[in-house]
Amino acid sequence: MALPKRKQNRLQEYDYSTPNAYFITVCTHERKAYFWENVLQMPEKGEDFLLSAYGTIVHQCICDIPKHYPMISVDHFVIMPNHVHLLLQIKTEHGGRPMAAPTISTVVNQTKGAISKKIGFSVWQKGFYDHVIRGEKEYLQIWNYIEGNPSKWAEDELYV
Repeated sequence: MALPKRKQNRLQEYDYSTPNAYFITVCTHERKAYFWENVLQMPEKGEDFLLSAYGTIVHQCICDIPKHYPMISVDHFVIMPNHVHLLLQIKTEHGGRPMAAPTISTVVNQTKGAISKKIGFSVWQKGFYDHVIRGEKEYLQIWNYIEGNPSKWAEDELYV
């Protein structure tokens, strides 16, 4: 019996190493809530939530992305109980000189692998959601979405 074809979730004919801003969402396998100490915690907007030991590993690996990929900046991110939102930007140069940038897929997949290795097992579902940001207005909308996401956890489509 043939397996159903997976939906193509990348833009056809688009170079994902192009300097631009990208909104990324990565979910845990089976949407298991690994990253908050208390998944029933409902932080108010601007209030902190307590990351679990796994969430702390995710936080450190996200902060390390620019160390491994100098062309990538992590402009904003939030770690939810069972998923992560990232606002990544590919820059055109580093230290005043042009450099070749990795693709967004390379950065996300390598980061997922590093996190899983540090945790000791694979925590991620296959693939990830990406959106190429088209303009400053959209960038600000996504920034605000990421900022407010923890306080809307109970309403989130990924809520467990």
